[in-house]
Amino acid sequence: MNAEPHSAAGDVDRAEFSGLRDWRLVGDRGSAWFDAPSQRAGAVLIDRLAKTAQPDRWPDFDLRADGVRVRIAPDPAEAQLVSTVAADLGLRADPAGLSELGLVVESTDPAAVQAFWQTVLGYHEQSVGKLADRLRRDPPVRFGRLAAPRPLGDRLHVDVGAPSARVDSVRDLLNQPPHGPFGVALADADGNKVDLCPGGPLSSDSTTSDWQTLFSAVAFYPTTDAGQAAALAAAVAALADEADRPLLVDVRPEGVMIDSGKDQWETMTGADPQFVQLAARVQSAARALGLAADPAAYRFVQIGIAAVDVPAVRSFWSQALGYEYDPRPMVTDLYDPRRLNPVIFFQDLEADDADRLQQANRLQLELTVPAEAVDAVVRRGLAAGGRLVAGQRVAGQRADGPYEATLADPEGNELRLLGS
Repeated sequence: MNAEPHSAAGDVDRAEFSGLRDWRLVGDRGSAWFDAPSQRAGAVLIDRLAKTAQPDRWPDFDLRADGVRVRIAPDPAEAQLVSTVAADLGLRADPAGLSELGLVVESTDPAAVQAFWQTVLGYHEQSVGKLADRLRRDPPVRFGRLAAPRPLGDRLHVDVGAPSARVDSVRDLLNQPPHGPFGVALADADGNKVDLCPGGPLSSDSTTSDWQTLFSAVAFYPTTDAGQAAALAAAVAALADEADRPLLVDVRPEGVMIDSGKDQWETMTGADPQFVQLAARVQSAARALGLAADPAAYRFVQIGIAAVDVPAVRSFWSQALGYEYDPRPMVTDLYDPRRLNPVIFFQDLEADDADRLQQANRLQLELTVPAEAVDAVVRRGLAAGGRLVAGQRVAGQRADGPYEATLADPEGNELRLLGS
């Protein structure tokens, strides 16, 4: 039996949202993307909305170099307010590509593996059988039950970067020594692998002591109100624009996470001096606002797929997800062009490992998109060599209502597709 599908907003919310040009339902949240010519321009939207925000209705903002994503509870009145402010600022909405990528873990003993994943990731239990990042940045994880075990090694695994103190704590809690070629792998009761990788300081200078490198370089500042968060976002956006170094700035009711993006903080020989200078300026700006960093929130998550024919499998995932190729030589990464969903990378699998190729994975990726986008995802996946394993509208729903499908890549790795 598979995991229960992700819940979507009710019919009333769906009908009301269908008339909102800028917004789409992605799972149970209303989402919109507004193009912006700079990070400063996107930060102005956050600042304007901060002035009218109710403490319990503050949206999630993801500020990027070319725009900002806004996520809210599916409230048409609130959505219209955001759209009105964006239009007043000359920011155009572009709903294409709104999505959420998560992970499904199946097991004959879901509760046992869930406990492992919750410990390793540091997530909270959002609902029965579902874990989520408290800051709603990293991919959610759902759990389902298998009728029979799948004993061989899975072809998907997860990398998690965390501060070294947290890594040590997790290893102690699990009472499991790390193993694997890099000495960082941990495994759940079914053998699913997580490479839990310890981070380190960005530099030895106290001017960047708030920053840790965990594949990305990150710093998180808890804030006390919307105005304080908006002020920090504006300061960071101005510094990023001046340095011509885009930063990922995720503004939450809980605080502001500042992220370099994977590998964007370093060169072949170590930390990029220009990025270190930018990080120092960001830290100075945060402290000028009276803010202190909280490393407990630092985390990086990416997903690895092992394949015999990496180019073919990589092409499928790029097309199905709308991801772009990392242009660096010798790197197999795919990334979300808006830097909102996790990085996916690829590793070689021996062609003679036929049993692993035949066994269905215990781990699958799950893409949640607006219902109107499902058919396009399926078409792209099929055109890239995938096949449709299953697909049906949810019983009792309209033709444009929730939709569930499963696509398989050329080697059988599955993508579950949920249309909200």
